[in-house]
Amino acid sequence: MYTSPRRSVAFIGSECHPFVKTGGLGDVMYALPRVLAQQNCDVRVILPRYACIPQKYQDKMVYRGEFYMDLGQTGRSYYVGIMEYVWDGVVYDFIDNQEFFSAGNPYIGLVDDIPKYCYFSKAALAALNYMNWIPDIVHCHDWQAALVPVYLRTLFKDSPVGRAKSVLTIHNLRFQGIYNIPTIRYWTGLPDEVFEMGALKQDYVNANMLKGGLAYADRITTVSNTYAWEIQTAEYGEKLEDHLRYHSYKLRGIVNGIDYGMWNPATDPSLAVNYDITNVLQHKPENKRALQQELGLVQDEGKFVIGLISRLTDQKGLDLVSAVIPQVMDGNTQVVVLGTGDKEYEDTFRYYENACKGMFSACIQYDEARAHRIYAGADALLVPSRFEPCGLTQLNAMHYGTLPIVRETGGLKDTVEPYNVFNGAGNGFTFDRYDAGLLLDAINRAKTEYFTSRYHWDEVVQRDMAKDVSWENSARQYKDLYLELTPW
Repeated sequence: MYTSPRRSVAFIGSECHPFVKTGGLGDVMYALPRVLAQQNCDVRVILPRYACIPQKYQDKMVYRGEFYMDLGQTGRSYYVGIMEYVWDGVVYDFIDNQEFFSAGNPYIGLVDDIPKYCYFSKAALAALNYMNWIPDIVHCHDWQAALVPVYLRTLFKDSPVGRAKSVLTIHNLRFQGIYNIPTIRYWTGLPDEVFEMGALKQDYVNANMLKGGLAYADRITTVSNTYAWEIQTAEYGEKLEDHLRYHSYKLRGIVNGIDYGMWNPATDPSLAVNYDITNVLQHKPENKRALQQELGLVQDEGKFVIGLISRLTDQKGLDLVSAVIPQVMDGNTQVVVLGTGDKEYEDTFRYYENACKGMFSACIQYDEARAHRIYAGADALLVPSRFEPCGLTQLNAMHYGTLPIVRETGGLKDTVEPYNVFNGAGNGFTFDRYDAGLLLDAINRAKTEYFTSRYHWDEVVQRDMAKDVSWENSARQYKDLYLELTPW
């Protein structure tokens, strides 16, 4: 285990499994602090106390104190309650305020979310001062916590927490927290200089919370090396590419890991048959048969089963998938889709389920346990994203001995090495340009290998299962970053 000098870190973000989770951010906020705690870090996670947090966790929260805080130009004092929950070496502090956090979902719409996260970012820092727990590093995530570095260097610079260094992680650059300057000035009370072009100001009339955080943070990280490079280009920069190039000296890419406690085929309670690298070749076909039975597909171990586990949105390359399904469905191939999202994709996949009975399954739902069974029962997993900051599905798939078919973008490019038919190297099948024909070609290459060179396919399965995709390595890189920022 990595036991370099001890550092204290406050994680500040808008979601964290198992309390509230809508995407990959929730997984990172859960897994990374736990591994850092094992690597000699003192970690606290600060979250909003949403009403939608399950009651079983609410009941275990302990009252830590309360205070009142002014907010922006509102002329009012706002209640800040602190409820604490300690679990697995990590302290979770929930910021309590019924006025902001009583809705059923964490995210409602910008009109409600802007004031809520202006309040949350300030309250998180004020709570650290109130508890007299002053971290070496404040590590904040995405636009909802992007004002933390701005507050830290302005309104909090002369308070105890002001000596902390700040790290801001971009999980998805598409969401930035943009609203008109008067509204954000009203809710934050930040000084005039932060509303200049180099910081929060954008398009002359708007303030961009993420842009401000990037300007004021001591380090910026994103969730893969390739994505760190891509977001400095016009194609992926979401209008912040110039700003990111200007701050590129403090930008790093660190690939996410997966939690082996939650994702482990040897102990996974969701699977029909557990297996590990020593017996995957015997037991994976049994999981395939169980999956086929569960979903009403033709039960035949010889079929090539392709899984697709995804939010059904444009970002995920589903227009390419729907374009190639007719050519993919050749009688030897079955496709299993799991996810919810845009109605057009939900309807398309339902149509194919009806048209290709027994060979195509569309599970339009969010079902964590079924996702585990698809990873275990499928032969290949499709991730043809338009852009993908990191991607966790390809890592889960590899750990379950399922070969990824991915587009070479962001974290997909960093984690999947294309299979080489000449020397057998590589751990998946890839294509580069965003093009349906190239996706079909990658699927066909995978099928050819599966049906004609099963020995080589099985070698790659075992190689993927042996690959370390845990959080240990990623956490070590974050720890090194914290030490670099705090050399005392």
